[in-house]
Amino acid sequence: MKINLPASNLTSMPNISGTWSEVTDLNLYQNHFEHLPVEIFNMDHLEIVNISANQLKEIPARIIELSTLKMIDFGHNQIQTIPPEIGQLIHLEDYLYLHNNRIETVPVEIGNLKKLKYLNLSDNQFIELPPEIGGLSKLVELRLMNNKLSGIPEAFGNLSSLRELHLKNNQLKALPDIFDGLAMLRVLDAEDNQLQGLPESLSSCKRLRRLNLRTNQLTVLPEGIGQLTNLLELDLRSNSLTALPDSLLNLAGLERLDLRWNPQLTVPDWLKELEARGCIVYL
Repeated sequence: MKINLPASNLTSMPNISGTWSEVTDLNLYQNHFEHLPVEIFNMDHLEIVNISANQLKEIPARIIELSTLKMIDFGHNQIQTIPPEIGQLIHLEDYLYLHNNRIETVPVEIGNLKKLKYLNLSDNQFIELPPEIGGLSKLVELRLMNNKLSGIPEAFGNLSSLRELHLKNNQLKALPDIFDGLAMLRVLDAEDNQLQGLPESLSSCKRLRRLNLRTNQLTVLPEGIGQLTNLLELDLRSNSLTALPDSLLNLAGLERLDLRWNPQLTVPDWLKELEARGCIVYL
């Protein structure tokens, strides 16, 4: 049974026809709950819960009782901590959304969620993340935007199923040399950081289609960037580039190359060849 009560000005659960134990899908999006309603703990077949855009201040340790959960959306609340008990929800297999909260740390137990595919921790206050996240071998998309990260663990190189890694607006000065293990990666967004260079192993991401490095401190690119033969978009706006590697000519499918706001860049003549192939070059 599904209970669908979005944007209903609720502060408590209404009476329902049927028993709580029949509920498998609960949608309380955009209400006024300050705590998880106690009725939820009688929903012993609950698989999906969306209580985003409420006023939750915590995730109670009792979350462990919801052992059948497969998907959780706690985004856009006021949550400050994630209880370690969340790591015992081993049937979470689709998404765990905790974005737009006030969370500062992630418990190491999150590494127990071996079936998880989508993890969104964006718009919080993380300074660092536990290497145990690297144990989430089924993870397809990891969103870490708008935090205070100064680095990411080398264990992220074990995320062999990862297709999208979103790191926009953090405080990263470097990326670890982990990309040999991320062969499935399609999107890497590291816009608005402090990157001064790129690891050579990035050239291993042969399936990469979109690479966003806008607003960093890059002065050069590795020659190996020309091995990203499936790349469609490369955004290098607002860096400190002085030259471009000739290997960019190897990107036969490149559709968009943005080089604006690199005032010291020496523009090579071979960019005209890229344009002749149909690549849009912004200078």
